[in-house]
Amino acid sequence: MYSKQSSLQSQNMTIVQSSLGLALQQQQQLSFVLMEDQSLVYALDEALSTIGFGNFQGLVLAYAGLGWVAEAMEIMLLSFIGEAVQSEWGLSSSEESMITTVVFAGMLVGAYLWGFISDTYGRKKALLGVAVLTTGVGFLSAFSPNYISLVILRCLVGIGLGGGHVFSSWFLEFVPTPNRGTWMVIFSTFWSLGTIFEAALAWIIMPRFGWRWLLALSSVPAFALLLFYGSTPESPRYLCMKGRTSEAHNVLKKLALFNQTKLPPGTLVSDQIIELDEEFSQSEGTHLLSSTRKKTNNSETSPSSLFVLLSSKLIRTTLLLWLVFFGNTFSYYGIILLTSELSSGQSKCGSITLPSEKQDVSLYVDAFITSLAELPGLVLSAIIVDRLGRKFSMEIMLVLGFILLLPLVSHQHQILITALLFGARMFISATFTIACIYAPEVYPTAVRATGVGIATAMGRIGGMICPLVAVGLVRGCHQTVAIILFEVVIVLSGLCVLFFPFETKGRQLTDSVPESNSE
Repeated sequence: MYSKQSSLQSQNMTIVQSSLGLALQQQQQLSFVLMEDQSLVYALDEALSTIGFGNFQGLVLAYAGLGWVAEAMEIMLLSFIGEAVQSEWGLSSSEESMITTVVFAGMLVGAYLWGFISDTYGRKKALLGVAVLTTGVGFLSAFSPNYISLVILRCLVGIGLGGGHVFSSWFLEFVPTPNRGTWMVIFSTFWSLGTIFEAALAWIIMPRFGWRWLLALSSVPAFALLLFYGSTPESPRYLCMKGRTSEAHNVLKKLALFNQTKLPPGTLVSDQIIELDEEFSQSEGTHLLSSTRKKTNNSETSPSSLFVLLSSKLIRTTLLLWLVFFGNTFSYYGIILLTSELSSGQSKCGSITLPSEKQDVSLYVDAFITSLAELPGLVLSAIIVDRLGRKFSMEIMLVLGFILLLPLVSHQHQILITALLFGARMFISATFTIACIYAPEVYPTAVRATGVGIATAMGRIGGMICPLVAVGLVRGCHQTVAIILFEVVIVLSGLCVLFFPFETKGRQLTDSVPESNSE
């Protein structure tokens, strides 16, 4: 027994010594390079800033944007097919609402699933999985023989759509720090284009060919993601985080070639080695040994991503983000569903009765007009997000959205309803856009996709509850109660933004938790 313990202690000592030796070797190599020439070592952010935003990022933007177009179209069609399916199969109002609710339930699962896959196995694998699932079951749902099969297939579509945040994180990791907010707003334009295109498509397709054709054609952008998947690169930031700096360097070389620029002279060094150098330079001896042990243990077994997100350094940010995403999603999809419900439900609860054909035309026109509202909202976001910062920009948008929804507590003329919903959607969608910029900026690389994924999942809970409010209360002639509830959610979202611990404007993306929470 004693010999076994001695052998075990000897082995442990050997491991510690070898780890210490490796760390000392890395420190010596880095110190040698730094003494030779400070410019011979560069970090990823320095490389991206030197290369700049060019043709390569334009291609990444196009592919990631296509992913958001696909998600926006699949979400937007929910406001069109419900009534048609209800009429064809004789569904109740609760069964109609379930078609929307199961999509958000699927997104709740998919948001975490694809975030975990993205952080563990790479951004590219997550992008492929999202495209395959969304394309396959999205197209198959057009051939649903009955209500149950449609609900199951749309739930699976929701799981695929839950990975939409991976596209934003992937694109973000190619963008240089300067004007990053503006480029992320431009990226968000693709979502708005998807909603506008879906509204126009429904206007053309639904009256002539029906809801099945709309489902089939709405899966085309997701199919295009599969066609162009082979040309997508892995995120260099993810590669650096995993210690695959040579692969990251190859991606950066291709990036510089496409942009017709050059990389900084020297060797790409991951942030982990730079952090190691800082630890070595702080002290020697015992602290050196404890730091090495800490690094070694971290490399062997990393804690669960969820535990990291709920650690003392991130828990405040995480919980506030969950509430903001819940409120934004609830409000955003609420306005979309209110557009369709108030276009038809207003006449049912009031004294006006329109022919069903005119109601259908009014629905498509109102949906198309309010979809256009997102474009000026995006322009406004692009103007202020890098000037006023993420937090203040979100506060302004939430206040303006609150003001424009307020008159709808009472019945208004149809033109005024459309105008108010237009303005409210413009500002709430802009808030949503900025929140989607803030979330990936605030988390370190190792848990970025998972963190954003779980925040998005919390938002999907708001999306699941929203149809019960927008459809149930308005159809029950309780419009005032519905609007007051939306206003309360917007106020709570604004308070959460106010208590965010720090601003991310101008901050570099980080790989470590301490850096991501420092002022």
